Amino acid sequence: MIPLLILGLLIQIPGAHGYELLALMEKRHYQYIVNFTKGSFYYNLQQLEEKGWIEQIQKKPSTIGREIRNYKITGSGMAEFEKLMVKYGTKSEYVNLQFYGALLFADQYDKNKLLELIQSQIDQTKTRIALLDQYLSNTQELPGRIDYYRRMNENSRSHHLINLEWFEQLKTEIAGPGNGQTENIKF
Repeated sequence: MIPLLILGLLIQIPGAHGYELLALMEKRHYQYIVNFTKGSFYYNLQQLEEKGWIEQIQKKPSTIGREIRNYKITGSGMAEFEKLMVKYGTKSEYVNLQFYGALLFADQYDKNKLLELIQSQIDQTKTRIALLDQYLSNTQELPGRIDYYRRMNENSRSHHLINLEWFEQLKTEIAGPGNGQTENIKF
């Protein structure tokens, strides 16, 4: 999905350089959509150039002594962007969190360690909500214009709130009185 993000950003900001695109992906919190690192970003940028979907453009020479590579999307890159939009725009996946896989074996796992795993999920979910709250508090949807990325983040926040409630309820039920068994909890 990183190629879609790079191509889409170059459509939005023709002539941007690699670091500028990477910084924008981080600023916009695109890590909620796809996991990426600096290395994976630059690898994909290089691959897009090798495939002819983006090309370097000449800008004013750098005054800081190092070469800055500015890019624009090519005609074949626009065609690839269209293909990727269809590919990812029509894909619908069931939520596939690894944690759910681990819960399949909760009855075979130490209760206290299971509670630690659930607490980890609670902590991570709270962190995600806080980051989304930070982003949403710093953006506004302009009247008459739909800000799709903001709406996606609002939706993501709603899902995280539901997950947080579920994790906390699960933790309470497991830690509650009784023999510590989870036979009454439906996984």
